[in-house]
Amino acid sequence: MRVLILFLLFMTSIFAIQIKDVANTVGVRDNQLIGYGLVVGLNGSGDGTSSKFTLQSVSNLLQGMNIKVDPADIKSKNTAAVMVTAKLPAFAKSGDKLDITVSSLGDAKSLQGGTLLLTALRGIDGEIYAIAQGSISTGGLTARPGGAGSHSTAATVMGGANVEREIPQNFSQNNDLTLSLKVADFQTASNIERVLNNVFGEDVAKAIDSRTIKLKKPEDLSNVDFMARVLNQDIAYTPESKVIIDERTGTVIAGVDVEVEPVLITHKDITIKIDPNNNTTPNQNEIDMKDGGFIDPSSNTLRINNTKSTVANIARMLNKLGATPNDIIAIMENLKRAGAITADLEII
Repeated sequence: MRVLILFLLFMTSIFAIQIKDVANTVGVRDNQLIGYGLVVGLNGSGDGTSSKFTLQSVSNLLQGMNIKVDPADIKSKNTAAVMVTAKLPAFAKSGDKLDITVSSLGDAKSLQGGTLLLTALRGIDGEIYAIAQGSISTGGLTARPGGAGSHSTAATVMGGANVEREIPQNFSQNNDLTLSLKVADFQTASNIERVLNNVFGEDVAKAIDSRTIKLKKPEDLSNVDFMARVLNQDIAYTPESKVIIDERTGTVIAGVDVEVEPVLITHKDITIKIDPNNNTTPNQNEIDMKDGGFIDPSSNTLRINNTKSTVANIARMLNKLGATPNDIIAIMENLKRAGAITADLEII
């Protein structure tokens, strides 16, 4: 299996970015909804008799329609018990449509072709905020491992729920306007404070900590106008250098400018030598990689001589050397432990 390596350009130089890209408005957010329902109309691919809760749910449904059926007498496999989830956006109004995700709860083989019956979607407070119902489409979600697309046990219903209850909002009357940075950073918070005070006047913005900026609206602007202008302001921003590793898929994501200091590391039968003072010509058995690095396939040795070795170069050369995803991940982790990589290393 070949490792997937993505190189993203995390610029180390300062550039302009809008405030809305790095900060959220406190109180303006989505709310999670969840509900339990039944999908019917499946062609024998629904829950089997081992899913007792499905049989009981079908019995309860029929009983509500004055049809009494013992759960033990239900043998149909055309029904599946599902959990339904959705996000209720900020300021959503009654009658708005929501996209929903439907996921099998029992041992159904597929939800393809089914219809979700009327399902109440509740918030964390137990109140019903939306009602879901509709035909199932499994085309947009990944099928279960080893299965075909038509055998998905997760599905979507676009616009499959109607908002029934609104979350009370008094944004226009709110005098406590606050920004919250998506990533805590004292410099970014200070930059936002300085820019907003230059644009709107002193004391409009005050950075409380590395994540929070309190705002004071000018008298001549409404809350909506004020926040629209605030969020569209450009600020000087320097993203942090980061290397991200997905252990499950073997993906390595790194900025092309994340440097690696001189180091000698051996992992299993792979050796990496980073020495800017070494000679820059390939030895007898080495292959020139054209960017300051040489590979010796006979000894699985990677030698890098250029003064600015990067994670991108090392990952690319290791991939050409035939290193497995686990090998590359282990090498990156040990480079970080040895202090050869100063960028943050995130394992997901």
